[in-house]
Amino acid sequence: MVIVSGHLVVAEHRREAFLSSCRPIVEQGRSAPGCLDFAISPDLLDPDRVNVLECWESQEAVDAFRGSGIPDDLGPLVESASVAEHDVTSTRSLT
Repeated sequence: MVIVSGHLVVAEHRREAFLSSCRPIVEQGRSAPGCLDFAISPDLLDPDRVNVLECWESQEAVDAFRGSGIPDDLGPLVESASVAEHDVTSTRSLT
């Protein structure tokens, strides 16, 4: 399993428009082969922060979906980013 996690910085006055524009990306991600979960969401404490969390069955599934990254029309809205991939060897359910 591969977890992609981190955050993007998008100016507060642009964050809602950015998130609305991300809806098709989330829909595509969730329907992609090998996707276990996919979320792009506003941070509850930082008005400039957008959280990213993806869970994938394999690195191959991530690579097949990822392509070139953030679409050209959204890229200029992202002031900075800190996102990483994590290889997971085991999991425990907490529910």
